[in-house]
Amino acid sequence: MTWLITKYLVTAAVVVLVSEFAKRSDRLGGFIAALPLVTLLALIWLHVERQPAEKIARHAWYTFWYVVPTLPMFLAFPFLLPRLGFWGTLGASVLITVACFALFAWALRPFGIELI
Repeated sequence: MTWLITKYLVTAAVVVLVSEFAKRSDRLGGFIAALPLVTLLALIWLHVERQPAEKIARHAWYTFWYVVPTLPMFLAFPFLLPRLGFWGTLGASVLITVACFALFAWALRPFGIELI
């Protein structure tokens, strides 16, 4: 139980640090948020918990493919924010990401990459 609490605290601290940096500097906050900190933590947690190397490698592999369809959302968000407000933009961003993910998964299927 102590290990689980430690994982939660460290992971939450990363999110809090990113938001604190973002309050002070848009560029620095964006840079730190763009770093794959959550993925690195997940890889560390999997390794520390003695998961097989193949499982850790698959996690990294699928993370790469799942990141790609999220990128259009980051372009749409600043454009939509003044037009739809924060919550409307957040909802539209979720829809954009889901649509991009579905299209991306469909486009990769002929290449033997199954995301769904």
